[in-house]
Amino acid sequence: MGSFNGEDFKGLRITQLDDDEDEDVKEESQVEPINLDEFDDDDDDEEENEEPVTLGFVESPKFPWSNLRQLFPNLAGGVPAWLDPVNLPSGKSILCDLCEEPLQFVLQLYAPLTDKESAFHRTLFLFMCPSMSCLLRDQHEQWKRVPEKPMRSVKVFRCQLPRVNPFYSSEAPKHDGTDKPLGHGAPLCTWCGTWKGDKVCGGCKTARYCSPKHQSLHWHRAHKTECQKLRAVQETSDSVDNGVSLTQVQKAACKSLWKEFVLINEDESEYDTEMSESDEVAQPMVVSKREVDDQMKSMMKDFEGDADKNSWVNFQQRVDKAPEQVVRYCRSSEAKPLWPIASGRVSKSEVPNCKSCGGPRCFEFQVMPQLLFFFGGSNERESLDWATIVVYTCENSCESSLSYNEEFVWVQVYSQTT
Repeated sequence: MGSFNGEDFKGLRITQLDDDEDEDVKEESQVEPINLDEFDDDDDDEEENEEPVTLGFVESPKFPWSNLRQLFPNLAGGVPAWLDPVNLPSGKSILCDLCEEPLQFVLQLYAPLTDKESAFHRTLFLFMCPSMSCLLRDQHEQWKRVPEKPMRSVKVFRCQLPRVNPFYSSEAPKHDGTDKPLGHGAPLCTWCGTWKGDKVCGGCKTARYCSPKHQSLHWHRAHKTECQKLRAVQETSDSVDNGVSLTQVQKAACKSLWKEFVLINEDESEYDTEMSESDEVAQPMVVSKREVDDQMKSMMKDFEGDADKNSWVNFQQRVDKAPEQVVRYCRSSEAKPLWPIASGRVSKSEVPNCKSCGGPRCFEFQVMPQLLFFFGGSNERESLDWATIVVYTCENSCESSLSYNEEFVWVQVYSQTT
């Protein structure tokens, strides 16, 4: 997966091609290839997950090119760096099923599989509706199973590519600002910078939009004036592909996107012993531990019953080793999420099978509530909030005719009432 100053989120580094097919990739982390055997999923089992876990932390991008797709980055907030830049999700799949607004980008994790050539490059993309009212309705919808169709406000997509593909070089990125993709991607929405911009402004013929909603928002916020300027530039130019229009199209005009970060990794085992000030373990962002702890402890008032409180104590004790963690990653048949609440869990048997191949799904990663702290979340009652977001993916990481396969996501919130 993508390099973090020489380290990778899951320990995979792209190597140089050679004649020995058995040496195409090198694995550097403790994460073992997935075991397809079933694992114990008793919800009453409170034993700690002994599988090696990789923790993700946010860090401000160090370079302007840190989040480019050809570097296979791990990102949170801002806009996604699509792995397949052409065949993006489209239609209703990009919308919140409840309010029908385009979903907002949360994060992406580059998580290739060493034992599967078709998943030499593999990235998971998480999106959600920023409306808390939609998330509360989602709490009921996520329990629905076939033949019922759940109306979701949170969605996750899996995209994977073989080493030799039309979009990227088969050689390892240099990470020095000179890496280039093999071609251009699909034009993106001028407003959100996230989804494919297949609707073109009838005036300037330059701005593009993923939905009528985003076109309307941009028109009233800024584009009404910009459109006139762009048309004036075009009238004095032989080509509409000029510096003014290109710059404006490439930058997302929306100001309400979550703040952009890159994700870096550390093995959780690095935090098993208490760290002193002289420890050299990377602390990616200097945030007061008290600030994070106060936010976590304030959530206790939302819990009902001793079971939830006990579960929260166990959760906090585990998280307290590295309170700034925003992601917990462990793709293994023995892995389980670290549940903050006893109620509202999903068991292994309740996770729906893969829509593409019909095979089982396994736990891969979870997003922690601390991410909202870095996104600048509010404590207001109507503000977006979650206890954890848990992602399950196809155990076989199957191939299909779609470039982006929707996987299963489960959300716990602190209050189960709507």
